[in-house]
Amino acid sequence: MKKISFNKPYVAQEEINSVTDALKGDKISGDGKYTKLCNEWFLKHLDRKSLLTHSCTAALEMSAILLDAPVGSEVIMPSYTFVSTANAFVLRGLKPVFVDIRPDTLNIDEKLIEDAITDKTVAIAPVHYAGVGCEMDSILNIAKKHNLKVIEDAAQGVMSKYKGRPLGTIGDLGAYSFHETKNIVSGEGGALIINNKDYEDRSEIIREKGTNRSRFFRGQVDKYTWVDIGSSYLPSDIIAAFLYAQLDKAEEITQKRMKIWNRYNDFFKTYEKKGLIRCPIVPEECEHNAHMFYILFNDLETRTQYISSLKEHGISAVFHYIPLHSAPMGEKYCRSATSMENTNRVSDTLLRLPLYYELEDEDLNYIFELTQNFMDKLGE
Repeated sequence: MKKISFNKPYVAQEEINSVTDALKGDKISGDGKYTKLCNEWFLKHLDRKSLLTHSCTAALEMSAILLDAPVGSEVIMPSYTFVSTANAFVLRGLKPVFVDIRPDTLNIDEKLIEDAITDKTVAIAPVHYAGVGCEMDSILNIAKKHNLKVIEDAAQGVMSKYKGRPLGTIGDLGAYSFHETKNIVSGEGGALIINNKDYEDRSEIIREKGTNRSRFFRGQVDKYTWVDIGSSYLPSDIIAAFLYAQLDKAEEITQKRMKIWNRYNDFFKTYEKKGLIRCPIVPEECEHNAHMFYILFNDLETRTQYISSLKEHGISAVFHYIPLHSAPMGEKYCRSATSMENTNRVSDTLLRLPLYYELEDEDLNYIFELTQNFMDKLGE
């Protein structure tokens, strides 16, 4: 029986060569040769200062520290997201406030944000689901009106754009992920993108365990010391070496994934027209990166049957988030400002299909054949 995994990290000879080169160098801890090369790549492609981190979670935690908000302050975000989006702020004593998602893009519903704002609100944390941009102009206008910061969780958004602007570069801060399940990977890894210059100096200090060590190495101070709170958020240069090889091929990787995404979309449109499923919706102003291909079924039972059907034939397809508002810690530390009707429905009906660089046409044909059999019975 043919087996198709849900995800397979892309590793080529370039990654091996870069890691080998890093290991031969004099410095394999953070901020070495390859970390600097990655920073240069981001500066060139994003026109922004970036700081590599050991995860997107770390970048979000740094963002929460940079807010410097009083305990009990509130941050508005979707509930349909990974736990790190909320956890980063909870760790600083802040309260995530959930609003529902849009039924089309599955991103935070910008029309619900303003009513969720209180005198305790300090920030909005939009999550660009599936690499499709949130309605950032509206979010920025709300933030400006109420003097709030915007922290983009762009974990899935590397190489995606909103109205020509790279995701992660639009708010005050942006957080990227290079986890092995993402498009551009380094095993674990992330980056903080700094769009508000007021945060540049302090973010560097927080990342270096609260010290002004980076200024020391640049010769700006004659010794470094503990000057702020912080932690060890640096990745090793070995991780950076792997990442740099991937960044160097980012366009190629994205194009290959888009080819796969388009084949999925073309195939499943037939069943969308029959009312059996719904395909992803990408607004005209958004340029996505083919991070994932998902379909929405009409009910939980049918999704469960489809997952089982594929699994019986060696294909791994998965559902996604359990909403944070329904999680034990979500109930303890967060609050919901709106009905979560769309969030709950999507959680019960969304299914993600295999999508990775080395997925071949014959793999897709196998998935399509099995899916056709399932859908034909479903439509009877």
